[in-house]
Amino acid sequence: MADPKGFMTTPREVAARRPVEERVHDWQEVYPGTPGRALLPIISKQAGRCMDCGIPFCHNGCPLGNLIPEWNDLVWRGEWQPALERLHATNNFPEFTGRLCPAPCETACVVGINGDAVTIKNVEVAIIDKAWDDSRVTPQQPAWHTAKTVAVVGSGPAGLAVAQQLTRAGHTVVVYERADAIGGLMRYGIPEFKMEKAVLNRRLKQMVLEGTQFKTGVSIGEDITGEELREQYEAVVLAIGATLPRDLPVPGRELGGIHQAMEFLPQANRVAVGQSVEDQITAEGKDVVIIGGGDTGADCLGTSIRQGARSITQLEIMPMPPEVRPGNQPWPTYPMTFKVSSAHEEGGDRVYAVSTNRFVGDDEGNVAGLDIVEVKFDAGRFVPVEGSERHIPAQLVLLAMGFTGPQQKGVVEELGLELDPRGNIVRDDDYATNVPGVFACGDAGRGQSLIVWAIAEGRSCAQGVDAFLSGTSKLPRPIGPEVRQLLA
Repeated sequence: MADPKGFMTTPREVAARRPVEERVHDWQEVYPGTPGRALLPIISKQAGRCMDCGIPFCHNGCPLGNLIPEWNDLVWRGEWQPALERLHATNNFPEFTGRLCPAPCETACVVGINGDAVTIKNVEVAIIDKAWDDSRVTPQQPAWHTAKTVAVVGSGPAGLAVAQQLTRAGHTVVVYERADAIGGLMRYGIPEFKMEKAVLNRRLKQMVLEGTQFKTGVSIGEDITGEELREQYEAVVLAIGATLPRDLPVPGRELGGIHQAMEFLPQANRVAVGQSVEDQITAEGKDVVIIGGGDTGADCLGTSIRQGARSITQLEIMPMPPEVRPGNQPWPTYPMTFKVSSAHEEGGDRVYAVSTNRFVGDDEGNVAGLDIVEVKFDAGRFVPVEGSERHIPAQLVLLAMGFTGPQQKGVVEELGLELDPRGNIVRDDDYATNVPGVFACGDAGRGQSLIVWAIAEGRSCAQGVDAFLSGTSKLPRPIGPEVRQLLA
């Protein structure tokens, strides 16, 4: 194990972010240099806090089954290359999860039962960032080619994971993306201050050198039909995400200035990397209201601050969560506790337990404010609190209330794919749909979820596709049938 007394003698310490007054004026990551570089002075001792438990519940907390005690021990000993190999053994893209994952592994950490959990996510990103800095992340080209062909539709984390696994298994893989660049929501949904796109681009370069092919600006169902894909390829994987946003059908929804978060964020991300956007939706000089208290809402908050919003209010229908783990969410489950993201450190007001009654417009048909009311949960539903109505001004309203499932118009309808009651694509234990040779993974089949689940689904789906093409597969499978049944 690492330091036998580390978890008792070393307090938890995380990477220090850049000062708020500095970082709100640029789009660079909130950590100086990279998160990994910021962590190097403290990471050895932090890795030494790992207990090397007899039963490491962090494995169970992580959908990828990351070998956390192993690479904690190796980092503590200064053995960075073996640590990288153990990290890559279960995770294709630790630089993504190390920045963007909420770290369910840490809430399952045994040290966290009665103390502060090990900084697992920080150790992970330190390993991979140092490896990139040292040029130790290299292409892994297959030893032979199978002459089998696979089309992957969608280039988010699930699509990239399944593509890299199948390419390394020797298959010819082509990834189709309808946007003008590869990366899915990691490209245009995640702000630069959370993950600079250079982090994505260097991994894509590795995949190209390994043999994965990418085609952008191609909409399956419009430019190419689903049946044409089936004719051209021996297997088709749909990793199209859950991109249908949840709406808010209240009076005044038709007013100008009310936008879905994924209308607002991609434009801001394009401008942040030097692209031009005509008639950009911007928060500059406006009172901004963000409806939704999750990660997407926080992304809208940080973006609005950098654009120069006059005021920002983030609304959440749920009550304010507790700061400590509630009794009905015991260890090692993932608790719903109060969290402060980097964007919340920077400004804005957070208002809990409220619901929007109506949007109020001005004489020109644009939103001018919202009428909201406090709510409480009673008999399985939210009910308004009498006398709590109030008005807040807003010239820009951003809806960040999550997503309801994959887009059905297009390839899903064309192929006649079976859907579950929630609108997600139905898969069997091998990630195969009801159409022979067509597979689905990530949010398209699971529903809106975490980036770590997307990568895990992509890796598991790759094993199913490889077995379909070759009769058997040696690829790893982090999510087996028993896990899927447990989560159903």
